[in-house]
Amino acid sequence: MAGNKTSFKKGQGGRKPGAPNKATKDLRQWINSFIDSQTEQIQKDWKQLEPKDRIILFERLLKYSLPTLQATSLTTDFEKMTDQQLDQIIDELKKQSDENI
Repeated sequence: MAGNKTSFKKGQGGRKPGAPNKATKDLRQWINSFIDSQTEQIQKDWKQLEPKDRIILFERLLKYSLPTLQATSLTTDFEKMTDQQLDQIIDELKKQSDENI
């Protein structure tokens, strides 16, 4: 495929990893601003909702106000670690334990 002026080499151009998407950022700001400006009406409407519907609305609004958390997992294969690596982990855990006392 022939290159052109818009072709990027890997690692060049585009957003940097972790940089927010501008459209998403703008939309979240607009929604937050809208919610802030409609607080009184939302509270009036809120009181008229059934408890189940309040929870649903609350959950839906939170999606736009708070960043979504993603589950993470950490797995460590201690069998593959050297004695020195294991000693470093033990020393770090001891240090953290001493700081919490």
